Amino acid sequence: MDGGGGATCRPFLLWRVYMKHLSMDIETISSRDLSKCGVYKYAESPDFEILLFGYAVDGGKVYVVDLANGETLPEEIKEALVDKNVTKWAFNAQFERICLSRYLGNWLGPESWRCTMIWAAYMELPLSLEGAGAVLGLEKQKLKEGKDLIRYFSVPCKPTKANGGRTRNLPADAPDKWEQFKAYNARDVETEIAIQVRLQKFPVPEDEWQNYILDQHINDRGIRLDMGLVTKAIRCDERAKAELTRLMKEMTALENPNSVTQMKAWLADNGLETDTLGKAAVKELLKTAPENLAEVLTLRQSLAKSSVKKYTAMESVVCSDGRARGLLQFYGANRTGRWAGRLIQVQNLPQNHLPDLAQARTFVKSGDFEMLEALYDSVPGVLSELIRTAFIPKPGCNFIVADFSAIEARVIAWLAGEMWRNEVFATHGKIYEASASQMFQVPIEDITKGSPLRQKGKIAELALGYGGSVGALKAMGALDMGVTEAELQPLVNAWRTANPNIVRLWWDVDKAAMTAVRERTTTDTHGIRFECKSGMLFITLPSGRRLAYVKPKIGQNRFGGDAVTYEGVGATKKWERIESYGPKFVENIVQAISRDILCYAMRRLDGMELSIVMSVHDEVVIEASPDVSLESVCSCMAETPPWAKGLLLRADGFLCPFYKKD
Repeated sequence: MDGGGGATCRPFLLWRVYMKHLSMDIETISSRDLSKCGVYKYAESPDFEILLFGYAVDGGKVYVVDLANGETLPEEIKEALVDKNVTKWAFNAQFERICLSRYLGNWLGPESWRCTMIWAAYMELPLSLEGAGAVLGLEKQKLKEGKDLIRYFSVPCKPTKANGGRTRNLPADAPDKWEQFKAYNARDVETEIAIQVRLQKFPVPEDEWQNYILDQHINDRGIRLDMGLVTKAIRCDERAKAELTRLMKEMTALENPNSVTQMKAWLADNGLETDTLGKAAVKELLKTAPENLAEVLTLRQSLAKSSVKKYTAMESVVCSDGRARGLLQFYGANRTGRWAGRLIQVQNLPQNHLPDLAQARTFVKSGDFEMLEALYDSVPGVLSELIRTAFIPKPGCNFIVADFSAIEARVIAWLAGEMWRNEVFATHGKIYEASASQMFQVPIEDITKGSPLRQKGKIAELALGYGGSVGALKAMGALDMGVTEAELQPLVNAWRTANPNIVRLWWDVDKAAMTAVRERTTTDTHGIRFECKSGMLFITLPSGRRLAYVKPKIGQNRFGGDAVTYEGVGATKKWERIESYGPKFVENIVQAISRDILCYAMRRLDGMELSIVMSVHDEVVIEASPDVSLESVCSCMAETPPWAKGLLLRADGFLCPFYKKD
């Protein structure tokens, strides 16, 4: 069979003499659920097996090695897999690399691996082979029957009389399907190569590949989990949930008080009408609800917190050595390239505010649920706050948790040339107080930490930097913080008056992007380049990295004016046309620059041979021996990249025996 459908024969060529690139795709089987446990634990399973190995050398003919039927990898391919001079390519290369490490019994480091999925992400294409191929309009698309074939051969099956009691389907059970599976495997390799060919005009910068390699090392290293805490937390939650349900049944006589429909009907019968029982709605209802109804709603709030999804995810993910791996997705965030969370979703962990976290941990780990119930108002709330603390360093080490101080505020001030803000960062760094001082013309000395003016400065800083107005203030909780409805618009006006250069940055960027798209040309503003070519809008950052916007054009905004629109993954998580404008582009740019600064810092920390185990937003978590000083870490992170001259950075941190928010 030729490259159009794969082959089972082996090429006996002296490829090793000239091989530069090895493209591949594998099909596997394991009793573990890949979507829940991740590739590291998946490949650890005793019954893990590679079924098919599809490959091509230097973009040539595709071959399929039928490992399930006893074929073996050619020696030259085995050698290429461990040869650092041969670049290995795959779509989601982490999967192939980890699985092949297990298959070969030889750990394959990431240095010579490149990932077509990361290339697609860099170009803002979908993070699936099928989706990327569809958007690019490739001639050879991923075969749609693949999902059914994977379900048949790569997932264990239930034993039945009809299938003879077998727990998996072998090639001999469906020879025709197996040949289709081999063709599917070959087509995936072809599609990957086609994506590379289509994107070759827009290569990922080498510096970005080095960031990817660091990311892979962090994922390979993993982070230790306190499984004693995890197991007991799940048991404690079950008990708390049962007790809360019992109390609610007693008070409401409902069969299932956790049912939204039943609870809404019960509230209505008791004089309290509501369309929803979402978190925000319940909070509002509690302000006016009679005491008996408020008690039920409070219990419902606690029951809603009674979720152990993070803990159960930890159980699913933890590897045999007690560490969780594969929690970070490099370039996972749309339009900025920030890291995204996977499996445990470390990017959205609940915050902790308990002053006695260590004590609460001790009660949970010892199974002293009675003491928990006696000392704390909400056991589910305690368990939620303890989720972070399930991440622990290896014996003999502490965590150093360090993050950038107000990095987005610093970056936007630097970009816009808002001098008073830069002076704040060069001196005391109290941006909330200084913002309030600037907005309300009050001496900064008069604005203390508990001052209402500081609160207004804080909410304005958090809500208004990217063009937000009254709606943004409300969404950020301004009304709950004591700001009145009548104060909202004056607060917006005051902030914009105090920050004219940031406002100018929004509309300069808007004009530059609009002109680039409308005239298919290149424009510049504030050290940022906008270039429209080959059906893409590229925004080049000071670091040299480019943000990509697919198929840009001038469309209409909701107010009837002109706006830049482009295709991408929108709020619905679907591929759609998205509208943007100056402040939104500025948000993308600032967050992307902040991400590049984080990468620069992490690379420097890695160069100091420090073991980074996690990155959460603008924060780095290091598993450090006692001889590593917090000061050295913070000093390293505060080093300004050479491409950001004049930008003032600061990092703060702390040491801890388990992960937490300071």
